[in-house]
Amino acid sequence: MPQPPARTFLLTVTGVILAFLGLALFLPGLHLIALGGSVYYAPAGLLMLLSGIMIAMGRAKGLLVYAAMLGLTVVWGLWCVGLDGWRLLPPLALPAGLGLWIFGPWIGGRLTDRENRPRLNAISLAGMGSCVALFVLVFASGWAVTASRYQKYSPFPGTTGASLNELNAESRNDWPFYGGTPAGNRFALPTQINASNARDLKVAWTYHSGDMPREGENSRGREFSFEATPIKVGNRLFFCTPHRDVIALDATTGKEIWRHTPGGQYGKNIYQACRGVSYADIPGTTDCPHRIISTNSGSPPTLFALDAETGQFCQGFGNHGVVDLREGMSAMPAGFHFVTSPPMVMHNRIVTSGWVYDNQTVGEPSGVIRAFDAVTGKLAWAWDMGHVPANRPLAPGETYTYGTPNGWGVYTADAELNMVYVPLGIATPDYYGAMRRPFDEKYDTSLVALDLTTGEERWHFQTVHHDLWDFDLPVGPSLVDLPDPAGHLTPALVQTTKQGELFVLDRRTGEPFYRVQERPVPRGDISGEHYSPTQPYSVEMPNLRRPNLTEDDLWGATPYDQMACRIAFHSMKFKGLFTPPSEQGTIGFPAFDGVADWYGGTVDPIHGVMYINTTFIPFIMKLVPHQKAITQGLFKPWHGWSQPYPEPDFTNNPEHGLPYAAVIKPWLGIFGAPCLAPPWGKMQAIDLVHRRVIWERALGTTKNIGPTNMLRMPVGLPTGIFSMGGSVTTPNGLVFMGALADQSFHVLDGHDGRTLFSTQLDYGGNATPLTYMGEDGRQYVVLAVGGHGGLKTRNGDEVVAFALPKQQ
Repeated sequence: MPQPPARTFLLTVTGVILAFLGLALFLPGLHLIALGGSVYYAPAGLLMLLSGIMIAMGRAKGLLVYAAMLGLTVVWGLWCVGLDGWRLLPPLALPAGLGLWIFGPWIGGRLTDRENRPRLNAISLAGMGSCVALFVLVFASGWAVTASRYQKYSPFPGTTGASLNELNAESRNDWPFYGGTPAGNRFALPTQINASNARDLKVAWTYHSGDMPREGENSRGREFSFEATPIKVGNRLFFCTPHRDVIALDATTGKEIWRHTPGGQYGKNIYQACRGVSYADIPGTTDCPHRIISTNSGSPPTLFALDAETGQFCQGFGNHGVVDLREGMSAMPAGFHFVTSPPMVMHNRIVTSGWVYDNQTVGEPSGVIRAFDAVTGKLAWAWDMGHVPANRPLAPGETYTYGTPNGWGVYTADAELNMVYVPLGIATPDYYGAMRRPFDEKYDTSLVALDLTTGEERWHFQTVHHDLWDFDLPVGPSLVDLPDPAGHLTPALVQTTKQGELFVLDRRTGEPFYRVQERPVPRGDISGEHYSPTQPYSVEMPNLRRPNLTEDDLWGATPYDQMACRIAFHSMKFKGLFTPPSEQGTIGFPAFDGVADWYGGTVDPIHGVMYINTTFIPFIMKLVPHQKAITQGLFKPWHGWSQPYPEPDFTNNPEHGLPYAAVIKPWLGIFGAPCLAPPWGKMQAIDLVHRRVIWERALGTTKNIGPTNMLRMPVGLPTGIFSMGGSVTTPNGLVFMGALADQSFHVLDGHDGRTLFSTQLDYGGNATPLTYMGEDGRQYVVLAVGGHGGLKTRNGDEVVAFALPKQQ
């Protein structure tokens, strides 16, 4: 009779490891069942445990038990998620990989060989072949499901009735505002690059600014990000670097014309970012008739004007070209208040507010909206919601109301209506609102329309009531004329939001152009807090969110972190959008990074189409009693501006002066993979006239994703990926975008979403591009390529121009 194979060292070690892995599935799997979750992990772990014991004992039946575990996994996976390969990856990839070793010649071959020798026999080949088949199933169906999510739902619409000839003449080949025009549409007229030749695009020139992260930046939550969109006036491009140098380039060749370095101390700033500069045309003056308006985020924060020809200060503006933004403000410690977005310049007004270091303490700097005279730099008006009327001048010795909602994003404006549209944030701190004042409650997370000349409020519209999620409006609306039911074009606007709602309003009155409905939302249980029973939903427009999370949406790199995410899901609170923060822990989906952020949407006003890239990152929001948070070492105690501020880790929000601190962090598994299944990012096209999705697709891959430059994915799985930065479109329906975390640049056909051209960038292209015709007759697409600290894309210092090859 044949003797059973003797136990060997390899068999013993393999069996012990397998038994340990099985136990690590079995015990937490029981806990998951007790929480009401999936019953799969416990029996799968038990089978793996038994298989490991049998293999360690030299019993060939251990292979059958492992095969049974794989079979159970396949049946369970297909039952739950079908042929969605990316969702099948966590339960199948690691066990299939282990199976190649277990069924291979050194283990399976030895166990099934009569002479106890490692060899490939029929059983071994069948087992290994099955594991390879599982890999093929996972990755082939993953690629297939990515393709299936590339869906066209509706035909590309005809024109709205708007004409190219009616567009602002400034946009015909210049780009004098951050969004091209004050309407913020990011729509440009050149059409030399088209669907048939986009594949021929090449890098035409590259400029290096030399501005790179300094010591301590991009660590502990600090972010160095090159987010600038240059403006174009004549044949010059003007932009700012993260450390606030202002640079003028030749728009055709990319050669530097001048550079202004304001200098300053930036070490206290948690963000090093500057999204752009502004342009002011001052007729009738010999002192800088053409001005570049920018800000310095050093200490103190300033507003300054430069001669667009030379880069020198405009001496008649402010104090020899500079305005100190501390004037009229209460305490403004270094790093707590500065401007990240370009001011809106129109009708001799420079309108700005600023970013505040939110969630640190009560009594932070005011969010006052101020307008300065574009000629003299003198204060023209200030809109302070804590005053009555809000635009009254300060009395002697008076300061602006501390801690009011601020407008940190890019503003848009309507020259004919003489209105500037300001997106407002929240009265900081954000995650506990019981101590907010009536005017905070009125204006938190609202769009406010102000008279450009006087600062008088024309109207405001609130997109979130009693905001406890940091859903502040991150960018001004895109202005577009849309047909009413009778077919008459109406001045409208589209406001994107972090929560994925698209509010379409009449921009003259602030009344909804498409219906808005108040709907009930979940309530919370934090002592002393109160909750809005309803929130506004734009019910006639598509929303940009993914459906509410279920257990089958939870993901991981392995079955272990997927199971851990499922345990966490059942251990925290989640009742969909607007589930409030809690001591237990709440899943924020979406959360403060939003579905869409500071870049907003791109609108084709001729066809009434909005293009927008969306990101899906769930976060964990947890409130911790203040003293308990100090005891746990989340941050250090602090007793006011009379002492230095002890900066906490980025995820720990002290909210000094409130009874609760907040811990806000991305929801990742134990191996660092997201707890949410792909896609993690999409591109969408929305028909604003018929209120429907035209197409959507997962865009981007896992290539270049990773925590450091040394640890990045070398291959790109087409999962769809996170993005930060916007796009630009043209009348022939092309969409240019380089915002993805995989550091790629794309040209899409806006009619159906298909990729016409793509290429890898040296660094992250996490900014919004612009396009124009150069003096050499070529259309250029220009993008800041310098990375983003939050997305952890590679940092660089490039401004890159793409164009078609020169004609010989």
